[in-house]
Amino acid sequence: MNDKRRKNGNLGKTILKWVKRALGAAFVLGVIAMLVMAWMPKPIPVDVAEVESGSLLVTVDESGRTRVKDRYIVSAPLAGNVARMALDPGDSVEEGQELAHILSLEPPLMDARSRAQAQARVSASRAAARQARATRSRIEASSQFAEREAERQRGLAARGSVASLAAERADLAHRTSREELSSATFATRVADYELRVAEAALRRQGTTARRGQAATEEQVVVEAPVAGKVLRVIQESEGVVQAGSPLLELGDASHLEIVVDVLTSDAVDVALGASVIIERWGGDEVLHGRVRVVEPSAFTRVSALGVEEQRVNVIIDIDEPYEVWQALGDGYRVEARIVTWEGEDVLKIPSSSVFRRDDGWAVYVVGAERIVALRDVEVGQRNGLEVQIVSGLDAGDQVVLHPSDQITEGVQIEVR
Repeated sequence: MNDKRRKNGNLGKTILKWVKRALGAAFVLGVIAMLVMAWMPKPIPVDVAEVESGSLLVTVDESGRTRVKDRYIVSAPLAGNVARMALDPGDSVEEGQELAHILSLEPPLMDARSRAQAQARVSASRAAARQARATRSRIEASSQFAEREAERQRGLAARGSVASLAAERADLAHRTSREELSSATFATRVADYELRVAEAALRRQGTTARRGQAATEEQVVVEAPVAGKVLRVIQESEGVVQAGSPLLELGDASHLEIVVDVLTSDAVDVALGASVIIERWGGDEVLHGRVRVVEPSAFTRVSALGVEEQRVNVIIDIDEPYEVWQALGDGYRVEARIVTWEGEDVLKIPSSSVFRRDDGWAVYVVGAERIVALRDVEVGQRNGLEVQIVSGLDAGDQVVLHPSDQITEGVQIEVR
């Protein structure tokens, strides 16, 4: 009996001893596991993007201002006392409408020098009028040809005989010729008006000379050379003006263009007829336009940071009906995005995922088990947000955005 009790006691002690050993071993293993887990590298949280195929638009983004295409400053034909203007900016005027009245204060006698100057002015005005009419005739013929060519190219493009690009170029040439014809017509009317003013001044001086001292004052009516709107009233109050002094400025507010100055390094990529997206002009809709002229001469401008920049003006025609943008006026600010390249089905990724590596570009691609791999890529066109991938990636691949110094080859990441 005692032996049995002794055996049971020894067995209990043995079990208790092994239990203590097991608990100790488990504690040690737990501590080791915690240390291992603490020292193991953790996945780095990152943002990723998927390589996709779609449209890509490369633009030159700059602010610009609107400008009336054809404007004319009405000047005083002779020295005298001008009455207060009855017109305000924005008022519409018709061709031949009375704009101002001048009470002349010219000397009654005209010497040989004054007569020669007046005759020279008439001759110059007559030559300018002839040249303006000849220019208008030439542009009118070119416009008619451009219209026929545009119709022919549209027909060929509809049948598939020529590319649509040829039809678009023909349409651009037609629109440009119409704008040039409008400007030439305006210039012709202005030249004819200048000729009439010069001839009237010569006749008046001759009449005054024949009358002698009897008539020293005469009221002269200044008429509008063209129809349009008053852009500025330069001489608002009554007062004495000299011959040639500006009185007011006229223009057609329905014929606006946009002037955008861009860096010369960007201007080399801007083609005539390039599409333009016009934003932040004050309306709800986005306007569209076309590049008409890239001026050949650049100028220097100091930026807000004090850096000298070489810039050049790009002239843009608004390609929308006047009713859409009639709230725009002369000198209004707009934001223009000039399209320099566009493509469809382009393999692209965010610009923040590519970085320089040696002489090329590289990205970090997310692989199996979220392990990243460094991969060289060839890039093509790019804008501020996206970049074209020519080779090195496939659609559906995932790339790391804004890779930091922690991201290296073989690192495991965690998608945020």
